[in-house]
Amino acid sequence: MSLTIHPVAGIPEIVEGTDLGVLIGDICVSSDSGLDNHDVLVVTQKIVSKAEGAMVEIDQTDPLSHKPVVEREAVRILRRRGDLIITETKHGFVCANAGIDLSNVARGHAALLPEDSDRSARRIRERIKHNHGVSVGVIISDTFGRPWRRGVTDVAIGCAGIAAVIDLRGTEDALGRELQVTEVCIADELAAAADLVCGKAEGIPVALIRGVDATWLRDGSVREEVVRSPSEDLFR
Repeated sequence: MSLTIHPVAGIPEIVEGTDLGVLIGDICVSSDSGLDNHDVLVVTQKIVSKAEGAMVEIDQTDPLSHKPVVEREAVRILRRRGDLIITETKHGFVCANAGIDLSNVARGHAALLPEDSDRSARRIRERIKHNHGVSVGVIISDTFGRPWRRGVTDVAIGCAGIAAVIDLRGTEDALGRELQVTEVCIADELAAAADLVCGKAEGIPVALIRGVDATWLRDGSVREEVVRSPSEDLFR
């Protein structure tokens, strides 16, 4: 299997009420790469939050003015160090500052996480299917840090039409040994790969991935497949 990843250029500044399914579908269909069944679209959280109005005003003269919003959006504070707050969100995500982001938004505003990113992905997917008759997978991505590792990477916070996790337990490895515990978070891997062509400052909020295994294209949910319940978590 080989994958190709295409940045989707031409996405304008997103405002509240923008129908992302219509916008992204129309741009992709008219582009050189087009849009095919089994393609996967990776859409960054920032434009989803803007389209859904998940934005709040903050004091642009105060670099810490978003901290009360972080406290409000968190269901649990895990750690504090200086200005950094590690939180658990109502979605079940463990991340810095409840996922609130000040980058690539107008000064004086902060972007919140979408209310339900799986639902956001379904809306985009369904609109594209309705308008263009093409069945695609959709992943909503965001940038997270990781415990005990430096640097950030993009992960999936929502998906539709594509598996979030592929369960390989019961299959054999290259030497014929049965895999006992291997579950691969395909949605995270595709989100990270897409960020290589989107970047953090290039103004490309959508990527198209072509060539994924057709067996991955099924109903999927980050909330149901990826978020680990506290009963299974060794650190809570």
